[in-house]
Amino acid sequence: MHIAEGFLPPAHAIGWTVAAAPFVVHGARAVVREVRENPESTLLLGAAGAFTFVLSAIKLPSITGSSSHPTGTGAGAILFRPPVMALLGTVVLLFQALLLAHGGLTTLGANAVAFAVVGPWVGYGAYRLTRALGGGLLPGVFAGTAVADLATYVTTSLQLALAFPDPTGGLAGAVVKFLGVFGVTQIPLAIGEGLLGVLLFRALTVNARPELERLGVLRPAAPAAEGPA
Repeated sequence: MHIAEGFLPPAHAIGWTVAAAPFVVHGARAVVREVRENPESTLLLGAAGAFTFVLSAIKLPSITGSSSHPTGTGAGAILFRPPVMALLGTVVLLFQALLLAHGGLTTLGANAVAFAVVGPWVGYGAYRLTRALGGGLLPGVFAGTAVADLATYVTTSLQLALAFPDPTGGLAGAVVKFLGVFGVTQIPLAIGEGLLGVLLFRALTVNARPELERLGVLRPAAPAAEGPA
C-alpha cells in the first residue's frame, strides 16, 4: 500500500490518480455531510483517522526483503461506511508520504486506490456478509478488518504486476510473485489486525454504545419491561 515515490511509470501513476479522484471527492462530501448532520461524530471521525494513521505507520520488515503494515481502514469503514474512508485514508497516506517517507506523491493515487478505496469496500462487504449469515458484531468486525488488510495488499500486488509484468509469466506470473512477497507477513498481520479490531469494538460497545447505535453498528437496546403496578 506504500508504493514508493517514483516507482510506478508515469502513465500508471496518472491513471491511478484519475481512478482515485472520484472516490476521494465523494468521500469528502460524505465527511462534510456526517459532520454537518451529526457534529457529535467529529471526535470519533478523528479517532478513526488517527487509528488508521498509527496502525498503518507501523513498518514491519519481511523475510522476503519487503515490508508490511497493518492498515486500520476496516474499522473506520465499519463505523462510517467506506466512502468516508476514501478521504480519511487518502489524508493519512498524504501525511505519511510527507512526514514519514512512506509512499510518495506521484504514487498517492495508486496507494489510495488500494488502501482507501478497495480495502475499505471489500472489508465492509466481508463485515456485512458475516452479519447477514448470522454472525454477531465481533465476528463481523474480525472478518471486515482482516479482509480489508488483505484486499489492500492484493490490490497493490495487482498494481505492481500491471506496471512490471513478469518476463516469462506475464501479468499472472507477476501477480503471483508480488503476492508471494507480501503474503508471508501479511496473512498473519491481517489475522492480528482482525483480533485488534475485535478488542477495539469491544471497548467501543462499553464506552460509546449510543454512538454505535446511532451509526447503525449496534441495534438500540430494547427498553426494560415495566413491572406490575
